[in-house]
Amino acid sequence: MSKEDFVARRRVSRETVARLERYAELLGKWNPAINLVSPSTLKEVWTRHFLDSAQLLDLAPARAMHWVDLGAGGGFPGLVVAILAKEERPALKFTLVESDRRKAAFLAHAARSLGVDAEVLGDRIETIPPLGADVISARALAPLEQLLYFAARHMRTGGVAIFPKGARHEDEIRQALEKWRFACEKHRSMTDPEAVVLTVGEIARV
Repeated sequence: MSKEDFVARRRVSRETVARLERYAELLGKWNPAINLVSPSTLKEVWTRHFLDSAQLLDLAPARAMHWVDLGAGGGFPGLVVAILAKEERPALKFTLVESDRRKAAFLAHAARSLGVDAEVLGDRIETIPPLGADVISARALAPLEQLLYFAARHMRTGGVAIFPKGARHEDEIRQALEKWRFACEKHRSMTDPEAVVLTVGEIARV
């Protein structure tokens, strides 16, 4: 998918496209040094990373005020969503959690360069005080069972977790149900016919 295809799917402004173009440049510049994403995926950045991340914003409750992205890595999905939300949902606050200090430094630099208001926490998810998020996201970070532990810690009552998952998502759901109770909806991924995006709430230990 090209940049033009992305714009057709998301209908974003020229200002948002310009920020995403700048973000793609920053990824290309920093990636050789700190391996933010697989080098082969940089050629497909508008699909593999930008659209794949952008679809999560559409699943967030309209009332949400604080979005926390766990294991933010190169900024997917958190920084992409923050770029879109700058115009679409300007009241939405973002916190990006990334324990790798080099990746956290990239995220902070990128947020400043792109004019995006996102706090970057360079620490481990387990040691950060509860963040009270309305929305929790994480991409390619851990199995669902572990993600629910993180979400239970950092999500406020009534919040929602949004997790992209691949072809084995049913197995992950079954395994998670051995230790957790939760409400879960599956949404077809816009970028992979075998993948889904899970929206999860009402999380509690069994």
